[in-house]
Amino acid sequence: MDLISTLIEADKLRAKDQHEKARELLVRLALEFPTNPVVQYKTACVYDYIGQEKEAIPYYLAAIENDLPGDDLRGAYLGLGSTYRTLGQYAESKKILQAGLGQFPDANEMKIFLAMTLYNLGEHHEAVSSLIKILAETTSDEKIIDYERAILFYAEDLNKKWD
Repeated sequence: MDLISTLIEADKLRAKDQHEKARELLVRLALEFPTNPVVQYKTACVYDYIGQEKEAIPYYLAAIENDLPGDDLRGAYLGLGSTYRTLGQYAESKKILQAGLGQFPDANEMKIFLAMTLYNLGEHHEAVSSLIKILAETTSDEKIIDYERAILFYAEDLNKKWD
């Protein structure tokens, strides 16, 4: 099976909403090229897209373990962390998302998924604080920008009271 032409064919199938056919191609490729991180990542993504999250996990892991490059690695951490969360594996989700943030500290999308995981783990303060910081740091809303300094200050300790 020719790697490049098969990957192109799988991408074309996905673009035509033929995800099951793409999945079949990608699974065969993944078996033939078990250490190719791009193949493993694309296979994970198609499983995730068709709602078979549990089946995506080993492919995400293989992609990460085999040094998937750049933005795809960022997507793999997010995809795997999100997948673990949707399956109720919150500790694993937290671990993967934190590892991803170690590689991509400015990945706000990953911080948001981590906040959801923290919520699921009952770590509400950390979850809300994180979301408030992301909002304050990324908004274009002028009224929020006016209060950014105060918002960021209060986000550090949501329970603090002054007498």
